[in-house]
Amino acid sequence: MRLKISLLAGLALMVGSAAQARTLSDIKASGVLKVATSADFEPFNYMKGGVAKGFEVDLAEQVARQMGLRIEWVVRPFDGLLKEVNDRPKEIDVVIASHAINSTRAKTVEFASPHYCTGGVILTRKGGPLTTKALAGKKLGAEAGSTYFSFLRKLPFDKSVQVYNSSLAVTTAVATGQVAAIVTDRFAAIEAQKTFPKAGLVLGETLWKEQIAMAFAKGNTELKTAVNAALHQVETNGGSAQLSRKYFGQNIGC
Repeated sequence: MRLKISLLAGLALMVGSAAQARTLSDIKASGVLKVATSADFEPFNYMKGGVAKGFEVDLAEQVARQMGLRIEWVVRPFDGLLKEVNDRPKEIDVVIASHAINSTRAKTVEFASPHYCTGGVILTRKGGPLTTKALAGKKLGAEAGSTYFSFLRKLPFDKSVQVYNSSLAVTTAVATGQVAAIVTDRFAAIEAQKTFPKAGLVLGETLWKEQIAMAFAKGNTELKTAVNAALHQVETNGGSAQLSRKYFGQNIGC
């Protein structure tokens, strides 16, 4: 009975949050799209000189311009973003922070069409574990609230998993030998090799493929549809591919 009551309460909360979300008309009238990110996942989203930068930041700016809007950026810790888009619907319209689409998350938020595709990989130092089996008995690291942490936690063998509050903290941990390996995004791993050139970082096994998308409060399908239309236009006119080449030297679209 407690499970049923909790489930109904959770559904009621999500419906209530979506009902309180700013409508597309409200957003257009204000001229402002409130977009939240973690700003800690270079080169996708990060802070430089007090200003949000990165592939996803630039992409969101193009999408907003396509909608005739300007962005008001909101920076929050990654592991709370999908909760806050429901809990604070007047403060956050959209989340863009490299969230992978999965069935668990899709129960609580609306996902846009994917804006890039990637995969989870093992990142270690030279001589470290390169495969899933080799992670057994090792001290490992991942970012809080990420699919990478969930993956490591569920591995069916003994290991120690250290949780970090940012992507930089995770990559620093493996680069400095605090952990034997981490699981992270493929492109973030490549960026880490550039950030720590003397650490001897190497990419191991690709563990799975992921589609990455923006997120909205559950039930806010009107805004999702409008953002999807703008995103499609940005992709059609080549804006997304141009940003991909700028940051990664290749098109990372799906």
